[in-house]
Amino acid sequence: MGSPNDRKYAESHEWHKVEGDVVVIGISQFAVDELTDVTFVDILKKSGPIKAGQSFGEVESVKATSEIYSGIDGEIVAVNQEVINNPGLLNEDPWDKGWLVKVKPANVASLDSLLDAAAYDKQHG
Repeated sequence: MGSPNDRKYAESHEWHKVEGDVVVIGISQFAVDELTDVTFVDILKKSGPIKAGQSFGEVESVKATSEIYSGIDGEIVAVNQEVINNPGLLNEDPWDKGWLVKVKPANVASLDSLLDAAAYDKQHG
């Protein structure tokens, strides 16, 4: 199954989905599969300005720890506390319930520099 077409993807495996005036960020199924069982999610930057390429947290599994990056400039306005309390949500549903942060983008057009689903899947499918 391919990655959803309603979002853009960073090469570091984060997805970015526009919802109203915010961009929701999470990690892809490919990233979850590579990490295997996610055991811990830590959002280090819970609010405030963030730059494209800046790490805002990390995901740990029995296999590895991976930093999570924003693909856009903006301001973090919400954190998914549910996924911090229950990291298994990333294993179960990385595309919906497993979202990580919501960012109010400085310029939503900057998402155009990220990969679409077809290009992402071609690299990581």
